[in-house]
Amino acid sequence: MSHPVLDPSQALGTGSEMTPRSNVAVRLLKAGKEEATAIRFGEQSVTYRELRVAVANLAARMAAAEPAGARVGLVAENGPFFVVAYLAAIRAGLCVVPMPTAVQREWLTQVIANTETGLLLASQRSARDEDLQAVHAEAGFELWVEAEGETLGAVVRQDGAVAGALGDEDGEAGTGLDRPIDPATDLAALFFTSGSTGEPKGVMVSHRNIETNTRDIIEYMGLTAADRAMVVLPLHYCYGLSVLHTHLAVGASVVLNNTFMFPEKVLDEMVAQECTGFAGVPSHFQILLRKTRFPEREFPHLRWLQQAGGKLPDPYIRELRASHSGVGLFIMYGQTEATARLSYLPPGRLDDKLGSVGQGLASTILEVLDEEGIPVAPGSGAVGEIVATGDNVALGYWRDPEATERYFSGGKLRTRDLATVDHDGFIFIVDRARDFIKSMGNRISPKEVEDIIAERPEVVEVAVIGVPDDVWGEALKAIVVLASPDALGSEEIIRHCNERLPNYKVPGHVAVVSALPKNESGKVLKGVLRSDHAG
Repeated sequence: MSHPVLDPSQALGTGSEMTPRSNVAVRLLKAGKEEATAIRFGEQSVTYRELRVAVANLAARMAAAEPAGARVGLVAENGPFFVVAYLAAIRAGLCVVPMPTAVQREWLTQVIANTETGLLLASQRSARDEDLQAVHAEAGFELWVEAEGETLGAVVRQDGAVAGALGDEDGEAGTGLDRPIDPATDLAALFFTSGSTGEPKGVMVSHRNIETNTRDIIEYMGLTAADRAMVVLPLHYCYGLSVLHTHLAVGASVVLNNTFMFPEKVLDEMVAQECTGFAGVPSHFQILLRKTRFPEREFPHLRWLQQAGGKLPDPYIRELRASHSGVGLFIMYGQTEATARLSYLPPGRLDDKLGSVGQGLASTILEVLDEEGIPVAPGSGAVGEIVATGDNVALGYWRDPEATERYFSGGKLRTRDLATVDHDGFIFIVDRARDFIKSMGNRISPKEVEDIIAERPEVVEVAVIGVPDDVWGEALKAIVVLASPDALGSEEIIRHCNERLPNYKVPGHVAVVSALPKNESGKVLKGVLRSDHAG
C-alpha cells in the first residue's frame, strides 16, 4: 500500500515566525480535518473538531488561572484526557510537566518543589493515588481532576467545584487566550529523568524543539493522514509523545491501548482498528516475538514498525524482518535531551548496516568525538562519544546549571553514548559509558554479550551486568527471562557463549527470572539489577 507523503512544512509551517501562532500546540492541531478521527481509546472516538474545542476550552481556563510560563503538572494514564490536558497546558502558554502514573511520594515532592508547580491536573484514577493525595495535602498546589461524564477535557477542583471550561460547542472559550511565544526559548514541557545519579533532572524542551523533531520524524517516516498508530508507550515519555505529535501534525490518528500485559489482545485491536504502525521499546518487540503469535499473524494494514528506547539485539531484528518482510522497520536512536529522536536507520539499510542506529535526522548534526573532542576516523574502529547539535536539542536541565554546562555546553548535547563510525558514516553504538563492565583488565560491552544470548529462541529477554568480584573487579552475570521456566539451562547458555565469545566475555553466572525490572516506559532498570544481584 502506498501513501502520498505530506510535506511536513504544510502541517507545521516553517518554524521561523515569532508570533502567538508559533505555539506548538496550535500547530500540531492545524492539519486534521474536522470530522477525521484523532484519538481512538476503547469504544471512544475523538474527532479533530472535538479535540480542538476541548483543548481551547481547557486552555482558556488554565490561562486565566496561571501566569505565562508557569509549570503545570500532569498525572494521567494514556487516554483522551491526557492528550487534551497536555495540549491545553502548552496552548495556554504554560510549561507542562508530564509525570509517571506510578508516582512515589519522595519523587513527586521533589519535582513539585523544584518546579514551583501551583497547579496539577490528574485523571480520576491518578487523583485517588495515596502518594499524590499526601503530597497535595503537604504542598498545597491546586488540583484539577478529570470530571465524570462525557464532556471531553472537563475538570473539577479537588473540592468538587467546577475548574475547567465545559464544552463550548463553538470553541469560543479559546478566543483570545494566545500568549506571545518565542519558540526558541519558551518552554513547552519539562520531562523529568532520573539520570545516572538517580536524582530527577528536568529536561527543558522548547516549542521549537518539538516542532523540529516532529517535522524530521514525519519526513523520514513518510507519515500521512492515512496513518493510524497503535500506542502502548506511555504518553508521559518523550518517545510516546513523539508518536502523538507526528500523527496529530499530519491529521492522522492514534489508537491508545493500556493493556500490553495482554499483548495478544493488543494485536487483536491492531487488526480490528486497521493500524498502519506500531512503536515500541526493545522489551515490547522481544515479548511480541517470543511470547505471542505476532510472527505468524497477518496485519493487512501494517506498513511500519518503530523501535527506539535502547538497542534491540540483532537476532530479534532478523526475526522481525523474516516474519513481516513487507513492513518497514525503523531502528531509531534518541534521548529525552534531544526531545525524542537523534538518528534513524532506513529500513532499506537493515541488511547491510545491521546493528547501526543510522545517521542524524535532517536537522541534526551527529558527531562521534574522541576524548580530545576530535571526530573519530570513519572505518577506523575508534570509539568516541556521540555529540549532537540541532534545534531538537533541549535547552538544558531545569535549575541545574552545572549539569547543563557539562552536557549542553555550546549548544552541543553530549549523549554519554559511546560509538564507532563506519566508512559510510553510519553510527554503531558500543554502549553507554556507565554500563561498561571492567573485568579481567578488559572493558566489556554488555550489549555484545546480550546479542549472543538472544540468539537462542528460548530467550525472551536478557540483561548482562557486572557484579563485584574480589579477583577480577567485576564478573559478568546474565539475567535471563525464558519463554518457559525449563526451556533452557544455565549451563547451556554459558556453553553457547563459550562457542561464540572469547573467554573474558563469557558470563560466569546466569540467573533465570520471571521478568526484568522496568520503568513505565518499558526500559530495563540495570541499576536495580546491579543492586539486586550484587551479593
